[in-house]
Amino acid sequence: MKHAPFAYGSGFPTLLRKEVKRFYKVAFQTVAAPVLTAVLYLMIFGHVLEDKVQMYGHLSYTAFLVPGLVMMSVLQNAFANTSSSLIQSKITGNLVFVLLAPLTNIEFYAAYVLAAVFRGVVVGCGVFLITAWFIEPSFAYPLWIVGFAFLGAAILGSMGLIAGIWADKFDQLAAFQNFLIMPATMLSGVFYSIHTLPPVWQTISHFNPFFYMIDGFRYGFFGVSDVSPWMSLLVVGGFFIAISIAALRMLQTGYKLRH
Repeated sequence: MKHAPFAYGSGFPTLLRKEVKRFYKVAFQTVAAPVLTAVLYLMIFGHVLEDKVQMYGHLSYTAFLVPGLVMMSVLQNAFANTSSSLIQSKITGNLVFVLLAPLTNIEFYAAYVLAAVFRGVVVGCGVFLITAWFIEPSFAYPLWIVGFAFLGAAILGSMGLIAGIWADKFDQLAAFQNFLIMPATMLSGVFYSIHTLPPVWQTISHFNPFFYMIDGFRYGFFGVSDVSPWMSLLVVGGFFIAISIAALRMLQTGYKLRH
C-alpha cells in the first residue's frame, strides 16, 4: 500500500535504526579501523613533509593535512556503509524483506543515506579528535564545516547506494570503489594544494567534484581555500542533486532490485 513519505506507520525509522545498528555492532572494524588509518597517514606524511612544505603562506603542513584526512574519512566511510549493506543484502537474499516493507522510494533512499552520513560523521569526528592532538584546532567558519561534511557524506552515501544496486558481487563493488571512489578522493587535494600542481593538472582537478568537497570543508577551518567556497558549495550542491536523482530513479524503476 502506498503512503505519503515519512507518514506515521512507515518503515523509515526502523530501516534507519537497522542501518545504524549494522555498523555500530562492528564499530571496531567500521569506526576504529578507519580512524587508525587516518592517524597513520598523518604521522607518516606529517613527519616527512612538516619542515619542507608550508601551505597558504602561513599554515603548517600538518594543520593543512588534518581537515583533508577528516573529510576523506567521512567520504570513504559514507560510501562503504550503503554499498556494503546493499550488496550483502542482495547476496544473502534478505533484501526482499526490505522491499516488501511499507517504504516509499524516498524513505528507502533517506534511511540508507542518513545512516551513511551518520557513520561518516562519527568516523570523521573520531579522526579529528585524535589528530587534533598534533595541531592547534582552528574553526574559522563552523557552519561551512558542518555543511560540507553533511553534503559530502550524503553524496558518497548516494553513490554507495548506486554502486550497491548496480553490483551483483563483491568484485564489482570493489572495482567501483578502487577505480572510481579511491582515485577521485586521493586526487582531490587531501595531501596537497592544487596550486602546487602543473597547470594541466590544476585544470583537470577542477573537474573532480571531490576536490570541491575537500576544499570547501578545509575553508571552514582556516578561512582560505584554492577556489571560492561559494563555487565549491554550488558544485557540491549540484552534484548532490544529480546523484540523488540518479539513485531515486534506480529505486523507482527497480533496477537490479525487483526481478
